[in-house]
Amino acid sequence: MIDFNTISNKHHIHFIGIGGISMSGLAEIMHDRGNKVTGSDMKSSPVTKHLESLGVEVFPSHSASNITPDIDLVVYTAAVHDDNPELMAARAHNIPVLVRAEFLGSLMKSYDYPICVSGTHGKTTTTSMLSEVLISSGLNPTITVGGILKSIDGNIRLGGSEYFITEACEYCDSFLNFFPKIGIILNVEEDHMDYFKDINQIRDSFKKFGTLIPWDGFLAINGHIDHVKHIIDNMTCKVETFGLENHFDWYAENITMDANACPAFDVYYKEKYQGRIHLRVPGMHNVLNCLSVCAVCHFLNINIDQINLGLTLFTGPDQRFEIKGRIHDITIVDDYAHHPTEIAATLKVAKAYPHKRLFVVFQPHTYTRTKAFLDEFAEALSNTDFLIVTDIYAAREKNPGDIHAQDIVKKIHNPNTNAVYLSDFSEIADYLLEHCLPGDLIITMGAGNVNQVADILLGK
Repeated sequence: MIDFNTISNKHHIHFIGIGGISMSGLAEIMHDRGNKVTGSDMKSSPVTKHLESLGVEVFPSHSASNITPDIDLVVYTAAVHDDNPELMAARAHNIPVLVRAEFLGSLMKSYDYPICVSGTHGKTTTTSMLSEVLISSGLNPTITVGGILKSIDGNIRLGGSEYFITEACEYCDSFLNFFPKIGIILNVEEDHMDYFKDINQIRDSFKKFGTLIPWDGFLAINGHIDHVKHIIDNMTCKVETFGLENHFDWYAENITMDANACPAFDVYYKEKYQGRIHLRVPGMHNVLNCLSVCAVCHFLNINIDQINLGLTLFTGPDQRFEIKGRIHDITIVDDYAHHPTEIAATLKVAKAYPHKRLFVVFQPHTYTRTKAFLDEFAEALSNTDFLIVTDIYAAREKNPGDIHAQDIVKKIHNPNTNAVYLSDFSEIADYLLEHCLPGDLIITMGAGNVNQVADILLGK
């Protein structure tokens, strides 16, 4: 591991895949610390353009010529394979290389209070929520988050304290490279089945993550998780549960929803009333996310009034039931949901949101996930009036040829759901403009580039 107390300035760090949301944040932190930062990415994007505006040189392709002798360290993502020309060149020149998770783990070791938010779902929202509270409480944290948080105008914040907040992803056991002092486990479900063989292996991975927290640290865990006792067994740190039942350490009662499906609820800790919280983000799932934040803040001696103050500023990160705009009295929302559980949660919010008919444009994310959860996707997406499924977003994968977006459409058996497959985004926009009426709600849904459909609609 690298001692980041020594990497403070005048080092040259190169990032392969610098346009990714996490990689770009790490690159910006290193740039802000005074290092020379370069990187490469196959696609130009607002993220890469932002880095370039800071003075970071971003190469538009992966090439061995991008690796120069003055580079001190190369960082790459898990999606980069061993035959990548830049990675091969770095190794040939004996330049140290670290995968992103190792680099992030090394970085957080230079802070006294690394706070890691894990879980199959909700990491970005909860990390953002917690960040707002710590900022408003004056703790001045450094933050790296997997989405765009409006209050920090990006996905990173370079603070001036010993607090470091980040997401902790289980894919490829990445979070086992981390050094959390404080951890959150929001939920544990099947996902990333291209790496994990079954749910038991996933549970064991989260268990290992929890054991990374030292004896004087803290873990908040969702008490509703199946086999939660197995996960927390033999942990040395302080552990507290949260949930919607009063036998958990932290729980919510008297939950109400406003006209926009945003919840308000009473917070209890060990059966003692703490206060009432009003969220500005929709959905019952955000009650659980907020309870985890309350638990961590209590450990940090942040009281409920300070928590409420921070939450009044929190309207959610981008792509989490984000209202993009309105045309012809039709509301257009973008959402990052790409797992059946996330889709169900988003559609539950949508049902409570004012609208006449619901149109969902869904872009499946990765062939492995689509094949593994084909029936679950079809079941979740059947709760719509109109469903448009577009091509699978490959991300890190190659097309195996045995799964297609049309397979989801074929599985939709609800006679009240009009399901179609359309490939071209402009064609999808035309379909929506032809079929939508005033008062309808459109949701573009997925972790790929399906949000471009919303941009097309709002540009017309």
